[in-house]
Amino acid sequence: MQELNRAQKEAASHFEGPMLVLAGPGSGKTRVITERIHYLIRERNVAPEHILVITFTRAAAGEMKERYQRLYSRESKGTSGVWFGTFHSIFFMILKYAYHYTSENIIKEDLRRDILRQLLQKSGLELQEEEEFIDDLEMEIGRVKTNRLDLAHYFSPFCAADVFRDMYEKYQKEMEKRRLLDFDDILVYCYELLSARPDILAGWQKQFSYILVDEFQDISMIQYDVVRLLAASHNNLFIVGDDDQSIYGFRGARPDIMKQFLRDFKTAKSCCLNVNYRCASPIVKEAAKVIEKNKNRFSKQIVPYGEEEHWREEYLAEGSGKRIFKGTEEAVTVEEFGRVSDEGNAIRKKILDYHKKGIPFGEMAVLFRTNRQAGYLSSKLIEYNIPFVIKEGVPDLFQHFLVKDVMAYIRVAMGSRECKDVLRIINKPKRYVHNNAFTGAYADFEELKKFYEDKDWMVERIEKLQYDLRMLGKMRPFAAVNFIRRGIGYDDYVREYAEYKGVPAEDFLDILEELLEEAKDFESYEEWFCHIQKYEEELKEQEKKKYRKEEAEDAVMLLTMHGAKGLEYECVFIPDVNEGVIPHGKSVLEADLEEERRMFYVAMTRAKKHLHISYLKERYNKDADISRFLEDLL
Repeated sequence: MQELNRAQKEAASHFEGPMLVLAGPGSGKTRVITERIHYLIRERNVAPEHILVITFTRAAAGEMKERYQRLYSRESKGTSGVWFGTFHSIFFMILKYAYHYTSENIIKEDLRRDILRQLLQKSGLELQEEEEFIDDLEMEIGRVKTNRLDLAHYFSPFCAADVFRDMYEKYQKEMEKRRLLDFDDILVYCYELLSARPDILAGWQKQFSYILVDEFQDISMIQYDVVRLLAASHNNLFIVGDDDQSIYGFRGARPDIMKQFLRDFKTAKSCCLNVNYRCASPIVKEAAKVIEKNKNRFSKQIVPYGEEEHWREEYLAEGSGKRIFKGTEEAVTVEEFGRVSDEGNAIRKKILDYHKKGIPFGEMAVLFRTNRQAGYLSSKLIEYNIPFVIKEGVPDLFQHFLVKDVMAYIRVAMGSRECKDVLRIINKPKRYVHNNAFTGAYADFEELKKFYEDKDWMVERIEKLQYDLRMLGKMRPFAAVNFIRRGIGYDDYVREYAEYKGVPAEDFLDILEELLEEAKDFESYEEWFCHIQKYEEELKEQEKKKYRKEEAEDAVMLLTMHGAKGLEYECVFIPDVNEGVIPHGKSVLEADLEEERRMFYVAMTRAKKHLHISYLKERYNKDADISRFLEDLL
């Protein structure tokens, strides 16, 4: 096993008192934590049962425990008593002892969504995207709870304040009636319990004499407050994290909590694990150029392993917009593409090239800012039979209500007369055809004209629709989508609908632009529909993979930047590095932009040997600007 470096030894051999360990990407923080546990038990005779190790995910807690046992299981003093767990599991254990809860009291995600769905239906709100609204509602409820906000003075950014308050209060009443807790309740109730009961707090303080917290940059204020209560009697709080990798602001994580730790624990020691053992030298160097632009951060210089004293800054420019560093085989490239399809095809080709050179598919990952971006590339990978895994799931473009409208137009143009298809399109755009003009399961346009025979203008509208459908029936998919949008006037309907909903029309029109790009590669409706069927079957299979406990498949990983946190790959691709994508268009405040920059930094530092960054000149038929994050990399 490789020897610990100087900073790692300093951290691992820390005994009593608070300590902050800044751990850059690939710097061996897990090794430091396991070595410190070993040091406390073996060298300082600390009883294992007095050591608490907190991580953010169950997988991380399991990996930490397994790694420790693998390294030191043969020694007489093992980890049999060390407590490993997530914030939620440790806090729930405290609640369980106080209130006799069981796992049955923790609400299941599907039940939680069912409760919210029922409340929505009773509210009478008209929603086209109900599941998306529920996603927002869940996040908003969590924000109010974990930030301990006064509901009376809270204004939701995504729905009317009185609607949100009503939904929140009814949701809480339903939870209390069923004696259920959600994950945010676990944090809040634990804080309230320990704050109100000094006797219970003292018992747990005695139990946990030494507390180690991994990934501290992801901590929320309420999690920090509970940990601070638990550590208050001994002050043996050892935190490990990297403020440059704090990317969970939507969960309440704030990088400045690390600075607050130093204010709260004035005697705290600190050290920096600044040697990156993961990434090739150019990757470390280029990532540093990005993150150094952030102002709200601890100053640090991360250096690549083996080059602690100095490192080369030479690079070779190869063609416009592309950069390859000397001494590497394309360690870092930044490349421009005209359109989404050009970029997707280039990534697909590069994946196959790397695979031919012996790099497993499982050592390659494509990282996106949002999971919706993965749609086109996943479609290409299916077309070329390249195995892939979508860790977080991709929103199915063809299930979006706008796309369903367009596909209904095409089905009717191909001869469908099912009422559900005709009713879906008949008033998009408005033709003022009444639903009671349809009486059976199938629609007949001639009968429809008879229904309106005393209204010439209505007959003209129906005849115009018939003409448009005949034209549509003769077109290729790309031309058809374009014709529905601009020739028939569906875009006008979308703009009117967006204004009625009070949302930017661009949010909807971008979905249609994505569909237009998707349609471009197909010669006929039959070919396109066959591809759509295959694509949707693959998405269902991807969903099943998330719940199957089987050996990992050798497959390319498609991940969001959030989902890639803590992972590493030989080859990483980061597409669509454009303004409005990364940084996200909704990120306008300086704090939001800094988090977006941290997210890009995390994505870059997932790559061990090869990092391919790309941006577009045109995105879905609109000019696209290169991301400000790439300004120093070109």
